[in-house]
Amino acid sequence: MAGGSTYRIEHFRDHLTFERGLSDRTVEAYDRDVRRLVRFLEERGRAHPRAVSHLDIRDYVYGLQETGLKATSIRRFISAARTYFLFLHEEGQLDEDPTERIEPPKTGRKLPVFLAHDEVVCVIESPSIGDPAYWRDRAILELLYATGIRVSELITTRISSLDMEEGLIRVFGKGSRQRIVPMGRTAADVIERYLTEVRPTLDRGFGGGILFLNRRGRPLSRMAIWSLVRGAAEKCGIRPKVSPHVLRHTFATHLLQGGADLEVVQKLLGHADISTTQIYTHVDREYLTQVHRRCHPRAR
Repeated sequence: MAGGSTYRIEHFRDHLTFERGLSDRTVEAYDRDVRRLVRFLEERGRAHPRAVSHLDIRDYVYGLQETGLKATSIRRFISAARTYFLFLHEEGQLDEDPTERIEPPKTGRKLPVFLAHDEVVCVIESPSIGDPAYWRDRAILELLYATGIRVSELITTRISSLDMEEGLIRVFGKGSRQRIVPMGRTAADVIERYLTEVRPTLDRGFGGGILFLNRRGRPLSRMAIWSLVRGAAEKCGIRPKVSPHVLRHTFATHLLQGGADLEVVQKLLGHADISTTQIYTHVDREYLTQVHRRCHPRAR
C-alpha cells in the first residue's frame, strides 16, 4: 500500500469523510489521486512528507502533462494534491505546504453549504426526548452550532476544558493550537443537563475525562457524530446530505450575517490564515444579494 503510516492517507480519508462530509465517490477519487502521487514520491526516495519539496510536485505535474492527460484531469490531480498537503500542514505534519507554488486549478471556488436559521433549529431540536441519550445528542448538536468546532475537536473535548460559569470551552485544534470559544448560555445549559443526568449513567471508567461518551462508556467516534448529524437533518427533510462540517459553515456564516468581524470569526474557527476564513464573506455577499433580489421592489 502506497504511503504507509508516514503519509497518513487513512487519516486523510477520515478527514474527507467525517470532517468535510464528502461523498464516498469523491473520497475514493481523492484517495486514488493521492496514492498515485505518493507512489511517485516514494519512488523518488521521499519516505516522509517533510522530505517533499515544491520541485517534486512540479515534476509530478510535468509528468502528468507528458502522459497526454486532459487539462481537466490534471487540474483534478493538482486539486487533490493541494487538499492533501493542506491537510498535513494544518495537522502539524508539515512546516510548509509544497503545493503553494503550484498554479491552482482555474476553476471557480466552491462556496460552503450552510443551513438557514430555521433549518439549524430543526436539526438541533430533532433528537427524541424519550431517548435515554436525548441530552447527550442535543448537547452535541447545540455545541457544534454554538462554537463551530470540528468533529476531531469535539470528540477529544474533556470535561476539564469547560468553563460552565463563563460559558466557555477550551479547544485544542489542528497543529495543537489552542483557542477559547464562547458556547453561549443555551449550549451551556444543555451540556449541564447532560453532565448531571446522562453522562454519569454512561461512565464506566473508560472515558478518560472525555466529555461525550457512547453507551459502552467510551469516547464517541467521528462516525457516531457524523451519523447523528445526518440523521437529524434527514428528520428535518433537509437535502442535500448534511455533515458536521455544514454546521461549522453555518456557525461562521450566521456570525457574519449578524455583523461579526472577519478576524473574530477567524479566531473562533481556529484558522491559521485569514484567507481561509474569507470564503465566508463570499457566502455572506451571496446571501445579501439573494435577500435584496427577493425583497427590494426594484431588484427584479
